[in-house]
Parts: sequence; C-alpha cells; structure tokens
Amino acid sequence: MTERFEVSAALRASLPHALLDTLRHHLAAAYGATSVRLLLTDYGGTVLNPYDSSGGDDSSLPISSSPEGRALGSQERREQQTSQGEAIDHHLPVTVRGDRIGILSVRLPTGRSTPTVLDELRQVAEQLGHEVLVAERDTDVYQRARRVGRLTVAAEMQWQLLPARACTTAQYAVGAQLEPAYAVHGDNFDWASDADGLTLTVTNGMGQGVEASLLTHLAVSALRNARRAGVGLADQAALADQALYHHYRGTSYVSTLLLHLDLATGHMEIIDAGSPQMWRLRGKSVERIDLDKQLPLGMFEESHYTTESLTVEPGDRLLFVSDGVYEAPSPRDGKYAERALARALHATRLLPAAMAPGALLRDVAEYREAQTLDDALVLCFDWFGNDLR
Repeated sequence: MTERFEVSAALRASLPHALLDTLRHHLAAAYGATSVRLLLTDYGGTVLNPYDSSGGDDSSLPISSSPEGRALGSQERREQQTSQGEAIDHHLPVTVRGDRIGILSVRLPTGRSTPTVLDELRQVAEQLGHEVLVAERDTDVYQRARRVGRLTVAAEMQWQLLPARACTTAQYAVGAQLEPAYAVHGDNFDWASDADGLTLTVTNGMGQGVEASLLTHLAVSALRNARRAGVGLADQAALADQALYHHYRGTSYVSTLLLHLDLATGHMEIIDAGSPQMWRLRGKSVERIDLDKQLPLGMFEESHYTTESLTVEPGDRLLFVSDGVYEAPSPRDGKYAERALARALHATRLLPAAMAPGALLRDVAEYREAQTLDDALVLCFDWFGNDLR
C-alpha cells in the first residue's frame, strides 16, 4: 500500500509529458516491473497506439484481436505469459468514468504477480487515466500518440469540442463515435449531468469541411452557454437559434436533437430540431421514436421551440444517429435504416454503450460498400434505472 501511495504522489508531481517515464521508474522500484507500456485508443476506436517516450516498439495493436484489445473490451485485467516463462505481462484498462482511454501493460516477475500487487496496479492504472486527462491541458504528446494519421483541421476542431467518448454511472451509460474519425466536419455530440438530470445533444451542421465545423462549434457553444445559465431545454434551443441566426442570417443552420433526462424518474424532455433520429431497443423490440419535427437551429429569426415527453424504462437502449447513418445507401439494398439498422441494434445489444457505436458504424461502412465523405454519428444511451427512489 505504501508503494502505491508513493507511485500516486509521483504521478501527481510529474511533468505533464513525462507520466510514463515517472511511472516506469517507480513501478520498477516498487514492484520489480521490467517493462511498462501505455497504449492509447486511437480516434477511430480500432487500434491501440503505443505512447512510449523511451523510443520502444511503436507498432499499433488491433483492438479486435490482441490481448491488450480484449482487456480494453472486457474492462478486465488480462495476463499474458512471456516467451521465457519467467515473467507475466498484465494488461490493465486505463478508464475514466467509462471513457476507455487505453491500456497500461506492466511486466512483472512471476513471483511478484500477487493479488495484492495486481489490485494496487489496477488502482495505479485508474489514476494514470485521470492524470493523462489533466496533463492534456498542457501537452500534446498524448493526443499525438492517439493518431494513426493526420486529422483534418475540421476534425481537429470537432474532437476538441467533445466532452468524452463515453461516460458510465450507476444509473446510465453513454457512448458515442464519429466517422470518418480523421475527417469529420459537421456532426457532433455533447452531454452534461448534475445531481438531478442529464442533458444530451446530437448535432449535424450543414456544409463541408471547416465551414461545417465552425457552424457546429458555434451551435454547441451557444447551447452550452444557455445550459450553463440554468435555463430550460426550450430556452436553450431558442437562445442557440438566435446566436446562429444573428451570425449566419439563415444561410446556414444546424439540425439538432436535444434531450433532458430526469434521473429520479426516467422522464425525458425532447426537442427534435432537425435530422438526427432516435431509435429504441426495449427487450427484443426495435422501433424508431417519431418526434414532432421543429425548425433547425438558425434557419429563421426567433424560432419558438416546445418540448415533448418520453419515459425510459430500466433496460432501455436509445440510439441516436445522424443522416450519414440512417441514409447510408447500399448498391443493392436501399438505405441503411430501411434494411439493416434494426438488425444491427439487435446484433450489438450485448455490447456496452462505449463499444456499440463503433461496432454499428463498422456495420454501416460494410453496408454501403464504398468510402464516403459524409459524416456519420452514433450515440448510444443505456438506462439502468434509479435504485435510490
């Protein structure tokens, strides 16, 4: 226990770019670790990229077929015997509130791989995740290590705008993914919670490239500004609508789905201001939730917005998709929503909310059989219920 506290104190005192070097030094001294690697989930959610300031192996590992990837998917520690048989590689998830940042791999002598030591390493990996998120305010090295290619300027703007890619609590889980991950421009998502509720927004800005990203950036910032002022959902939409119209005068607008969930009751207020769709998986039943269509944000001056109601039940999964998903065409079978979306929802129902969006987007890519520049967004929301009532 003393060793873990020393490692924790060292991480907190470390220079932002030197977290892995600091950790490598202290784990060697405290536990006899002979190798310490940090692998970070890439923007596409398909590979683990090594962050290694010592200049070691820099090859990416597939999440779908590597021991490290299986540890990320299961969120459980995985062991891998070394070829010499005298040491064990322990792959530990680095996760912060459900956001799967990556994997910490620690090689220990077989005799040092005790339950007590492994539990302490699990806690070290958890703290490392928090320290990486804090360090990213002051260094680019971790974000640089997540990339298997160069992001476009528009994609850079969109990823910096996001809250996280997943969040898990006792009551709910949220996960989302954007594609093409390295060239997304207009699609975005946002969420925020407090003691009483959770607010979700799914946004699709019109246009291409940086112009679409600038439009979405203004919309999300205006919605956050209104939300943080403490106003209700309808006023959030109205204030964002005014901000967009004032700047673009109706020449550009944003399709948005806004939702606020009362955590005590499962009651939702929803505003459908455009193209994102909402689907529900309840038991074995999949259905699209038809909502009252209202004007996209920024299309006309001083648009008025009203909320409608929906209640979720424990076990419900809600899926929010942009038009790049449900309108994805296949050369043989028509649009994705007409032929494949319900099937994909069933096929991914056992995946956690953090993993389901990526799996569904891979299914969309296979369905259309061709690359496209259209944005595609999937946000998955699981409601577990409130046991505090």
